[in-house]
Amino acid sequence: MSAVLTPPPMPPAAPTRLTAEQFAKRYAGQRVELLFGRVVELPMPFQEHGNVCNWAAFYLTQHVAANGLGRVTTNDSFVRVPMPDDADKVRGADVCYFSYDRLPRGRFPSGLLDVTPELVVEVRSTWDTWAEIYRKVAEYLANDILVVLVFDPDTQSVTVFRPAQRQQAFEEHDTLTVPDVLPGWSVPVASFFA
Repeated sequence: MSAVLTPPPMPPAAPTRLTAEQFAKRYAGQRVELLFGRVVELPMPFQEHGNVCNWAAFYLTQHVAANGLGRVTTNDSFVRVPMPDDADKVRGADVCYFSYDRLPRGRFPSGLLDVTPELVVEVRSTWDTWAEIYRKVAEYLANDILVVLVFDPDTQSVTVFRPAQRQQAFEEHDTLTVPDVLPGWSVPVASFFA
């Protein structure tokens, strides 16, 4: 009787790296980011996070709409941040501001945008490490985003980051301004944490 030889099992296939476009089509509406071609699930934030995002979007939208400056997006909107390592990255920004220069008037484009916003807001969640926050900020600034605002509910402060400049901290008794991107916009920091 002859023995039947069974080939050894095949090793599992390496996960396929996704492009930003593939990621956007497959994962639209989900709480994930694309980092180095791999999908990373994001934890669901608590209500305090959403409250700060709401106030940031409210005050930005109020100023942007009143002055006909552009558009504001929210809800972890996908922002493409390609890096020099040639891996596609897509971050979920809490709030974004696009001027009409970058994203012209008219129907809002669907899908992943080819342009980056001028300003991004990130609200620090309880599980966010500062190392991860700084990594995100660096990615945004390396991709033509002019200003990143990091809101920290724990300290009720806002830190402003710009390319090749020192970060600027605004405490709860200060008034937040971003004159280089939003001339005339001025909001007491405490208002974001109400």
